[in-house]
Amino acid sequence: ALEALLGELSVHQLDLVLSDRPVPPGLSIKAFSHRLGASEMALFSRKGRTRAYEKNFPQSLDGAPMLLPTAENPVRRALDDWFDQMGLSPRLVAEFEDSALMKAFGEAGNGIFPAPIAIRDEVERMYHARQVGPSLPVEETYYAISPERKLKHPAVLKIIQAARNTLLTH
Repeated sequence: ALEALLGELSVHQLDLVLSDRPVPPGLSIKAFSHRLGASEMALFSRKGRTRAYEKNFPQSLDGAPMLLPTAENPVRRALDDWFDQMGLSPRLVAEFEDSALMKAFGEAGNGIFPAPIAIRDEVERMYHARQVGPSLPVEETYYAISPERKLKHPAVLKIIQAARNTLLTH
């Protein structure tokens, strides 16, 4: 969990934590969140199963089998809001804390799953999936969390620059 990683950061066992959320408020750990950027989300399905959902998208998602992050995940809350706005009620098959496990279940054909557009090519290649419909008005934000307010460590600076460059190209 993020809190455990932040504990390791505070005792200098780690120099950097990459996360999809900033340091939680009220945590008594000296750590600073540095926003890296964000990526729009899209829905993916196992190759060969996307055609039924592409036609009449997004209405085709009503009742469709869905694999989603757990309710505490900011992306899940945004997806739930989007489904509500669109008047859709997909069928929840399973919830996941681990996005790689969610994608593996999607690869096995258990349902449609969300993933960031920034890694679309990798998702499609690694999980034998294909994007369903256009990207969604839902974003996942990424943060670098460090014990320093001003980043100085050369390796940390290179990681952050590479992440920002990747997110800017998508």
